[in-house]
Amino acid sequence: MRFWVWPRLAVVVCQGGKLDEEVHLDRCAVDGIPIFRRGSGGGTVLLGPGCLLYSLILPMDAHPALGDLNASYRFIMARMALAFAEDLPGASNSESSDLVWRDRKISGNAQQRKRAHLLHHGTVLDHFDLSLIGRSIKHPPRMPDYRRARPHEDFVVNVNLGAQRIMEILSSAWNVAGLRSDWPEKDVARLVAEKYGSDEWNSRR
Repeated sequence: MRFWVWPRLAVVVCQGGKLDEEVHLDRCAVDGIPIFRRGSGGGTVLLGPGCLLYSLILPMDAHPALGDLNASYRFIMARMALAFAEDLPGASNSESSDLVWRDRKISGNAQQRKRAHLLHHGTVLDHFDLSLIGRSIKHPPRMPDYRRARPHEDFVVNVNLGAQRIMEILSSAWNVAGLRSDWPEKDVARLVAEKYGSDEWNSRR
């Protein structure tokens, strides 16, 4: 499991997302907000300070539910919701890949699946400026039923627990034994140079 925070505002679109349908391109240009594309599914998000990011790599043979996309979301998000229950009573996993508290979204999640392992990653809104989301991101073309077509500012909410407490909660959910500060910096730099930092990847529609 890894944790990090994007140091400045950035829009991230899913692998198959269409920029002109999901992003206010003109506003992002005026505000100087870069637009990137990730290799997983899910919806378009605005990242930045106050939004904690995590990634979790699981072997698919660790549990029968992990072999199926929808079942794996239910299994993982139910475990997440249980871990948050003490600090956020009533937290639950929705019918989508969201984590919900008081009928509002606190965490969005996505996956990239390989033959034997899956990468599950997501956001947790902690002290994020929620008013910025609607300026950069359009109303999504697809949405879960529980959203009820609410605009961004009425649909999401901060947990206000602090990054340290959120990391403790998520670590406990997956029995993480200690934290490490090292990460595959050279491999990441290579992938950015070869693919994820290119206009061909990020700007394709």
